[in-house]
Amino acid sequence: MILSILVPAYNEESSILTLLEALNAVEITDLEVQIVVVNDGSTDRTKEIIESKPELYHKFVNLEQNMGKGGAVREGLSQCKGDYILFQDADLEYDPQEIPKLTEVLVKVKPDVLYGSRFLAPNVTRVAYFYNKVGNRLITLFFNILFNTTFTDIYSCYLCYKRDLVEPQNLKDDGWSQHAEILCKAVKKGKLFYEVPISYFGRSYEEGKKIRAYHIIGVFARIFTEKFLK
Repeated sequence: MILSILVPAYNEESSILTLLEALNAVEITDLEVQIVVVNDGSTDRTKEIIESKPELYHKFVNLEQNMGKGGAVREGLSQCKGDYILFQDADLEYDPQEIPKLTEVLVKVKPDVLYGSRFLAPNVTRVAYFYNKVGNRLITLFFNILFNTTFTDIYSCYLCYKRDLVEPQNLKDDGWSQHAEILCKAVKKGKLFYEVPISYFGRSYEEGKKIRAYHIIGVFARIFTEKFLK
């Protein structure tokens, strides 16, 4: 069984090398791992740093223009060969050492969708923005009501799903809402869903955090559209 780890990156020169080294240091058993990195038109040295360390990944997709996180993910998915896809942000908010918690469940249970949840009793989590957490709770509640699920954290980076549940060419969203689009499509086709607790080392906006409160509007709209208009 193959796990493709997809790393979209935009202006992450301060963290991308550390992140890729950390990914390569993780001990993952019983799975073949493919690391796919996408440079989303970065204007800093992200591209140069990635290209200088080809031994740290298997596929590199360079986008000359910024396409947004969703666009970068869609381009990266076209290069993924795994039975499962796992997303890994290029910053250091999510520690790759948490990944074996997910892969243990993948091997044992073979779920259709697997999440690393920041709200299930993690060992450590950074105290940050109140309204971001409230927004996440509202999005998750809205999704659970519409899809009759019990997820606790649908906007965790660590979304892992069976690759054949979602066709990349059918993804429409180029922004942050694409995460919800992928989840909706995977849950519609899948039957077996799991979560595991993970730690979280969130960044402040001054440290480079990109998602903003207004993104919640598009996420709600995307969930509603995928449920009732698709």
